[in-house]
Amino acid sequence: MLEIVADVMHCDKHEITDVEMLKKGMTNRTFCFTYNGNKLLLRIPGEGTDKLIDRRREAEVYHVIAGRGLCDDVVYIDPERGYKITRYLHGVRNADPTSADDVRRCIEKLRGFHEMKLTVGHEFDIYGQIDYYEQLRCGTPSVYADYEETKRRVLSLRSYIGSHRGQFCLTHIDAVPDNFLFTTDSNGNEELQLTDWEYAGMQDPHVDIAMFCIYSGYSRESIDSFIDLYFDGACPDDTRIKIYCYISACGLLWSNWCEYKHMFGVTFGEYAQIQYDYAVDYSRIAEEMIGIV
Repeated sequence: MLEIVADVMHCDKHEITDVEMLKKGMTNRTFCFTYNGNKLLLRIPGEGTDKLIDRRREAEVYHVIAGRGLCDDVVYIDPERGYKITRYLHGVRNADPTSADDVRRCIEKLRGFHEMKLTVGHEFDIYGQIDYYEQLRCGTPSVYADYEETKRRVLSLRSYIGSHRGQFCLTHIDAVPDNFLFTTDSNGNEELQLTDWEYAGMQDPHVDIAMFCIYSGYSRESIDSFIDLYFDGACPDDTRIKIYCYISACGLLWSNWCEYKHMFGVTFGEYAQIQYDYAVDYSRIAEEMIGIV
């Protein structure tokens, strides 16, 4: 870790102090350190991440969102190796998906970001990524006996999404509670930012609604409440069904992602099962609502 920081900061590793691992997350490892009197964070990509993330695309996203109040500006990012250095934020806490006030503020932040209608030169293709993560298993069958049937139902919803999807814009893709960070400013006021833009790309912004809900483990009632808050109680029925379709597709997406990461000894336990269950349950719910037999 010291060698990495010394290399990207062009300094001697003895100038780097107070090194501490903060977390080993689902995708990366994060270290805290002090250099030149400043407390900084270093992100190091985790096992197999080079197959999952295009770091050049990520760097493009950070360039587009810089200075827009969405997240802290990046101090350094390596588009080849994926190393990223940002300023350390004091008094940070993640959003609580069970807190009504936190959820309201996350929705306001998310909706404000979507309304910016930012653009980048690449798309996040949900169905393409489902197939890609599946292929990364190199022929190893899914752990789920009904995987092929579930995938068939998820894919059956693709045409409905295609005919109802919203205008594409820069979409976070991984807009989950853990990536909404509340920070405390010098006056003791809480500010909110959205971090970890690794998967971001052009997509229907309503995908972010689905992602927040499935990571939170929401029931259908809670999902509908989230949708109603985002749309100020005025969500058209066809848009709600479309979001259910996204929930099924995104559940399968992250289920395949978990199965690939499992090949490297990285397991996610209940989270992996929950994602697959969303694919199963909401593909059935959406098919029934659309009238697919």
